[in-house]
Amino acid sequence: MPRNGTYHCPVEASVAVIGGKWKTLLLWKLRDGPLRFSGLQECLPMVTPRMLSKALRELGEDGIVARTAYPEIPPRVEYALTPLGEALIPVLDAMSAWGIKYMLDAGLRPPDCCGGNAPEEEIS
Repeated sequence: MPRNGTYHCPVEASVAVIGGKWKTLLLWKLRDGPLRFSGLQECLPMVTPRMLSKALRELGEDGIVARTAYPEIPPRVEYALTPLGEALIPVLDAMSAWGIKYMLDAGLRPPDCCGGNAPEEEIS
C-alpha cells in the first residue's frame, strides 16, 4: 500500500501504517510504556532483530513510535508510543477483545499474555 498519502479509503491508510506481520504486536507491547530494543526482543522472540529494527524504523517514520537515545555509557535507547501512537490504544484494545472472542468461539484458550486472560467460566 502506498505510504505517500494517496489512499482510496481511511482503512487503507491505517493498514499502510500499522499493517504488517509485527507492527501491531510491537504497538501492543509499547502500550504499557517505553521499552528498550532488548526488552522488545524478549517480549517478541519470534521477531528477528532485523525485522524488529525495520518495523520500529517505519513506525518512527510514520510518527507512531519515538526513539529516544540517552547520552550514557553504554548507550541506552528506548522506544515509546507518541501521542499519535497512543491514539491507537483503543484500536488495539478492540482488536484484543475481538481476538479473545474469536478464539473462544473457535474453542481455543486465549494466551495469558497480551491481555488474553479470559475469565475461566468463558472457557469451555
